[in-house]
Amino acid sequence: MADEDNESLDLTVLEARVDELIRTVDKLASENRALKSQHAALSAERSLLIEKTEMARSRVESMIARLKAMETRA
Repeated sequence: MADEDNESLDLTVLEARVDELIRTVDKLASENRALKSQHAALSAERSLLIEKTEMARSRVESMIARLKAMETRA
């Protein structure tokens, strides 16, 4: 009878541990989805900022070229 009680207790402990692991896996999967979403948003933002930086650089270079052209005419 004691062996049956020990086996029952062992199964209960094992079930609790498996339930805990399932909850942990679910939580990690949810966090992983959130991080992937955040990564995609940040990557898109980074691309946009790179594009804006390149546009600004191009405009500044154009202004510098015009200023140099004005200097040579004067």
